[in-house]
Amino acid sequence: MNSGEQNKLFILIDGHSLAFRAYYAFAKSRSGPLRTSTGIPTSVCFGFLNSLLQLLETQKPTYLAVAFDLAAPSFRHEADVNYKANRQETPEEFRPDLTNLQSLLAAMNIPIVTSPGYEADDVLGTLAKQAGDHGYTVKILTGDRDLFQLVDEEKKTTVLYLDINAVKSTSGQGYTEFNSQAVTEKLGVTPKQVVDFKALCGDKSDNIPGVRGIGEKTAIDLLKKYDNLEDIYTNLESIKGMVKTKLLEGKLAAESSRYLAKIALDAPVSLEEDKFRLRGFDRRLVKPLLEKLELKKILQKLDQIQQHLGGTPTLELTSDADSNQLSLFDLPPISPPVLIAPDIIDTIPKLDALLAKLTTFTNPHFPVAWDTETTDLNPRVAKLVGIGCCWGKELNSMAYIPISHQSGDNLNLEIVLEKLRPILASDNYPKVFQNAKFDIDVFYHQGITVKGLVFDTMVASYVLHPELTHNLEDLCDRYLDGITSLSYKSLGIPTGKTIADLDITTTANYCGLDAYATYLLREKLQAELTKIPSLYQLFSEVESPLVMVLWQMENYGIKININYLKNFSQQLERDLADIEKKAYESIGETFNLSSPKQLSEILFDRLALNRKKSRKTKTGYSTDQSVLEKLQGDHPLIDYILEHRTLSKLKSTYVDALPKLAEPKTARVHTDFNQTITSTGRLSSSNPNLQNIPIRSEFSRRIRQAFIPEDGYLLVSADYSQIELRILAHLSQEPVLLEAYRSNQDVHKVTAQLLFDKGEITPEERSLGKTINFGVIYGMGAQKFARESKLTVEQGRKFIEKYHQRYAQVFEYLENSKKQAIAQGYVETILGRRRYFNFDNPLLKRLRGLSLHDIDLDSLKLNNEEAQLLRSAANAPIQGSSADIIKVAMVKLAEVLQNYRARLLLQVHDELVLEVPREEWPSLESKIKTTMEEAVSLTIPLLVEIKAGDNWMETK
Repeated sequence: MNSGEQNKLFILIDGHSLAFRAYYAFAKSRSGPLRTSTGIPTSVCFGFLNSLLQLLETQKPTYLAVAFDLAAPSFRHEADVNYKANRQETPEEFRPDLTNLQSLLAAMNIPIVTSPGYEADDVLGTLAKQAGDHGYTVKILTGDRDLFQLVDEEKKTTVLYLDINAVKSTSGQGYTEFNSQAVTEKLGVTPKQVVDFKALCGDKSDNIPGVRGIGEKTAIDLLKKYDNLEDIYTNLESIKGMVKTKLLEGKLAAESSRYLAKIALDAPVSLEEDKFRLRGFDRRLVKPLLEKLELKKILQKLDQIQQHLGGTPTLELTSDADSNQLSLFDLPPISPPVLIAPDIIDTIPKLDALLAKLTTFTNPHFPVAWDTETTDLNPRVAKLVGIGCCWGKELNSMAYIPISHQSGDNLNLEIVLEKLRPILASDNYPKVFQNAKFDIDVFYHQGITVKGLVFDTMVASYVLHPELTHNLEDLCDRYLDGITSLSYKSLGIPTGKTIADLDITTTANYCGLDAYATYLLREKLQAELTKIPSLYQLFSEVESPLVMVLWQMENYGIKININYLKNFSQQLERDLADIEKKAYESIGETFNLSSPKQLSEILFDRLALNRKKSRKTKTGYSTDQSVLEKLQGDHPLIDYILEHRTLSKLKSTYVDALPKLAEPKTARVHTDFNQTITSTGRLSSSNPNLQNIPIRSEFSRRIRQAFIPEDGYLLVSADYSQIELRILAHLSQEPVLLEAYRSNQDVHKVTAQLLFDKGEITPEERSLGKTINFGVIYGMGAQKFARESKLTVEQGRKFIEKYHQRYAQVFEYLENSKKQAIAQGYVETILGRRRYFNFDNPLLKRLRGLSLHDIDLDSLKLNNEEAQLLRSAANAPIQGSSADIIKVAMVKLAEVLQNYRARLLLQVHDELVLEVPREEWPSLESKIKTTMEEAVSLTIPLLVEIKAGDNWMETK
């Protein structure tokens, strides 16, 4: 670009950001998404062009580019598989709408820029830098605060930040311009500090973790004092208390988070004057597209500003004044929000009247919806601020009880709880919650054990649509016309304050809306569940009763031996120092073993190891786990690096972290069991994640030794043996597997005998049988099997082929599962749990509704993503059935334990961990085993291995 054009303005547009704003602006309105008379979605096209044309009129740029993300993973996804993993699936109507938009932009000669392996942010950042270097004024239109890091006063680069109603605005700019000062006022940090800010406190929208326990306020304070992340860690000794501890423990997380948050400025795109100069459009190309989308008046509007596009105005289009077509600035009516004004219960007479009303609701078909407001998300330390409830669809059927507001008329906590106790603690009064575990835990820590839970809207949504999100705001958008749940952030609570600092009326409206929405959602979700009997049964008999089981497990927690972990940490420190010394000696120099960049330079430049075993990334060649495993044997340094990483992770993630997470008085760790996250039906664990406690190595087994029972108790492990293989045998009805399990044979030995065509099998041969048995469930191919079994690829291929021959019905079942995913859009578990699969490929979409016999998988040309989806479809019924079975076992086991002091503590994959009084163990051992083995009836027996010990390691 000619740097002599000093007065030219270059506008960069964050394409996906604006497109999503456009889609949701209409999707969340009462009238719903925009469509043509033939059903073509147009929300994205309409909203995007509305904003674009206002931008052209107000800014009058000479150069313009629109950057879009690509479907393929970026370098960030390669660096961290969890990056953006929390994003909900793109709505089905969005994709064709976006395609039409991009066609329109191309027809209008508006440049579109993408770059494989990079995100739109990186494209925008690179172009902004290049344009700034050439002296051009750059303005970036976006709704993403990540791009604030690109604001640069010296290079005349600012951000045009989209207003909330930008795509619907018919007047004004629809955006706010942010320079450096404006960024600092909004975020509390300068543009140059935005990346370090996200490295410290993370970014939930992109699933960037940050440093655990460091919030926005602490991050801002640190950056005000130390300027950047490097300075913070350089001056760590001057930082005191828990902040220092959190920074130490989270250093690796901070570094990786910074890498994910930083916008790349070296994407392979170049700034070309002719490419990005606006030059008008050809009506003959644009008109057919606009007619198809029934937005012809956009062309009439564009003609008025053709000079801004560098073109020449031409004849006006024929007027459609008499038609009912939507014009560019004739916006559809937006549903007014439902006005919520709960009755505020701020006197004892009002409370008594409310209680009299609530005691009349005993019909389980009409439960009362409850909600709590607290000062903290941890119920163990939270202060109860207020309680909301709703008992009907009418807007006068809700109430809010203020308890701990800083101002206004509150009721006494003890009086409120005592008056509510007969209702909350009774099965006679049915209740519905959104995320019941939280509210039940809040009440428990106020001295009330809630009974009578009949419905959890979050769990019901999960059973119906495991692939979607289940927070109240999203559920309202999907099910409740005209009702939009407010997010906590929308309340505008200042940093350092809580909801207790809000006035009572505002909080009452917020809480009342949540309770009202929950009440209405229960009816909608239950109606949807009853249409699919298998899902309704799964919800009512498994997932719903499991809520209380999980709450009890979380409340019990599990005890750890803190002194043992402290000693173990000191030993690991010595072991790590020894490994570092050996690593340095192996190459004759010192370096940072934790630096991927330094490691890449040493392995592939200094030692000249085979680069073909790695892959190129933005900072060099990858040195992740898979690459290092391929390099094993090529140099002694590789083994030292792998061992160092393993021990470092064990030390930071478990050995050092667990004591800090334990309750000081009890030494017990309380994890959160997440019931509504995984698409497979499995539970997950967080804060801390106790399901990832490793067991394979000696060091990792020693971590389990730190988990101990209370005095007078034993820890008990009850583990399903080979449950996924048994499920595969049941689902496929493979005769060899059925006979092996029915006669209690060693299945891995049987497989090895078939593969090697002999009766006597060595331990190594049995290991091959085990690898292929478990690998086939997850679609393992010849290359991976060969790598894990240390065979040649040709040997691996022959073993896989032989396995296909010996277990023909296994592969017929797996193929049929893939076909079912294509033909009906979902697969099912033994109990009817569904996992949905959405294929973008038009060819696969055309196969929807066909019989399985009419689908030929071998003839399909699939990309890597589609092939992986089909492998997941084959595995989903197996993994999902395993999840179902252990959940059923937990519910039934909880019923058995009601008459004992024993308690269920953990669920880890196929294992349950219990704490059992020593005197109860002799009578409970067989009951636990039988309950789990008879949880679900299969055509082959389930087997549970059960053992007790004085710590978790002794139970294995």
